[in-house]
Amino acid sequence: MSRKPRILFLCTGNACRSQMAEGFARADRGDVVEAFSAGVEKHGLDQRAVAVMAEAGVDIAGQVSKLVDELPDVPFDYVVTLCGSAHDRCPFFPGPVRKVHVPFEDPPALAATAVTEAEALGHYRAVRDAIRAFVAGLPQRLEPGD
Repeated sequence: MSRKPRILFLCTGNACRSQMAEGFARADRGDVVEAFSAGVEKHGLDQRAVAVMAEAGVDIAGQVSKLVDELPDVPFDYVVTLCGSAHDRCPFFPGPVRKVHVPFEDPPALAATAVTEAEALGHYRAVRDAIRAFVAGLPQRLEPGD
C-alpha cells in the first residue's frame, strides 16, 4: 500500500469510543494511518470524552458526531467496530474493506451507576486508556493473526 491505510472507527452513536479512537489515531499514529469516525446513529459528542481526552493531551472538542453516509466518499481499508451494536448494524462498504471488531466497554453505561463525577470520569479514563493502547499498535494490529 503506497498511501497510509484509511481506518474508519465505527460505534453506535459516534459520541465517545469512536471519537476517542479517531483522536488518538490522528494524534499518535497520524504519520502511519488516516483516521475517521462515524456512527450508525448520531448522538452528539460526549463532553466527558472530550474532558478525559484533553487530560491525555488530545483535543477532540472540534470533532463532530456523524453518520457513515455523511463522510466523504472515502475508500476505507479497515472498518473497526468498537461496540456490539455497530458490529451488528455495520453497513456495507464496497471494495476490499477489512472489517475488524474490537469491542470496548461503553463509558456512559459504566458511568451511569457512578455516585460522583470523579467516579464517572474514572470509567471514561479506563476505556480511554484501553483505546489508546489499541491504537498504539495500528495499523499492524488490524492484520490477521494479531
